[in-house]
Amino acid sequence: MQSQKCDLLISDCTIIPMNSDGLIKNGFISVRDGKITQIGTSKPHVKVRASITVEAKGKVAMPGLINCHTHVPMTLFRGMAEDQPLDTWLKKTIWPLEANLTSNDVYHGALLGCLEMIKSGTTCFGDLYFHEDAVAKAVKDSGLRAVLAEGIIESGNKNRGEKMLRKSLDFAEHHNNSVEGRIRTMLGPHASYSCGSELLMKIKEKAFQLNIGIHTHVAESRDMSKDLEKECRASEVEYLSKIGFLNERVLAAHCIDLSTKDMQIISKSRMNVAHAPVANMKLGLNAARVKELVDLGVNVGLGTDGPASNNSLDLFETMKTAALLQKHAYHDPAVLSSYELLKMATINGAKALGLEKEVGSLGVGKRADIVLIDMLKPHLKPLHNVCANLVYSARGSDVDTVIVDGKVLMEHRQVKTLNERTVMKKAEETALDLVRR
Repeated sequence: MQSQKCDLLISDCTIIPMNSDGLIKNGFISVRDGKITQIGTSKPHVKVRASITVEAKGKVAMPGLINCHTHVPMTLFRGMAEDQPLDTWLKKTIWPLEANLTSNDVYHGALLGCLEMIKSGTTCFGDLYFHEDAVAKAVKDSGLRAVLAEGIIESGNKNRGEKMLRKSLDFAEHHNNSVEGRIRTMLGPHASYSCGSELLMKIKEKAFQLNIGIHTHVAESRDMSKDLEKECRASEVEYLSKIGFLNERVLAAHCIDLSTKDMQIISKSRMNVAHAPVANMKLGLNAARVKELVDLGVNVGLGTDGPASNNSLDLFETMKTAALLQKHAYHDPAVLSSYELLKMATINGAKALGLEKEVGSLGVGKRADIVLIDMLKPHLKPLHNVCANLVYSARGSDVDTVIVDGKVLMEHRQVKTLNERTVMKKAEETALDLVRR
């Protein structure tokens, strides 16, 4: 038999490729130069000689989870702003803290977030924040994949809006396709109520010129957008549609308080939605009508939002919460199957970030972003339905191995790219110092 050399071989696992191939039992995956070269049953077409072999008996291999909306450096604020409505949470606690943030603070907060995501099976995330250069450095050091956007806020001050747009553009141009292609960029207008129509349209034009996306918040809270809606005599979505802002490049986080007309506009525009159920519920916001968005063909991915409003970056928790919230909201246990939830956490998230041709599913030619889940746990037995066990029973701590671009970032729960104790210690020291300022 002809032999084929590869850098990494994962053997004897159950594979959920998240494509039309269904479930593969007793499977193997071979990787070379960061890409999947073979995937199938344990009898490969050619003999495989691997530099590294990962024995994965009793484990499920699936695409790395994709967190398509978060503010990772906000790990520093975890537990600081509890039990507050969104307006108070932002204006009284978070914004005053953020005013004192330095690039060094953001780096240590982001590195802690990257460590948490590695430990819980997220291989790629979409981030919208400030000092994103520092987030990019954390991504580089951790080995993760990310799509990053430097935030833009105008809030009635055109000079500030223009200045932040320039910074966002500089960041986007400098970092797009950097770190061996693991970092991509978007532009990051905060929201329609904090960025004027002229600025939003300029952002849309620049994004088109750079061939990148736009990451923003839409319809997160009626209280936050009520002045805009009163002035425009239209919903936030109707307003954005009227000025011509919405298209397939837009990744809109939350999209909670939507009318049927709003959802039809979103569907027609082909924009992407990031559903963040845990943060929304914690802040006492309404349940997004995800079932109806999905029925209209809208691409919906999952996001944790920031660790200040969620307290966790565990996408397994987010998957389960998203499923339960929709079943509860519609009084229908059949709403959103476990496989649909897995799609939202993988291939849908990849599409929302413009990466569906590279990651989000496992197939020949795709980048090797793979996680192995250890199913030999009491809470994951018996294994009647693999997808259901992953969505309703699994936890981030069940992730055994994490691979990004063919490189092993964690094996048997041991992170190889970061010193866990050092990262946690530095982040805690940074957070305490920030509070004292």
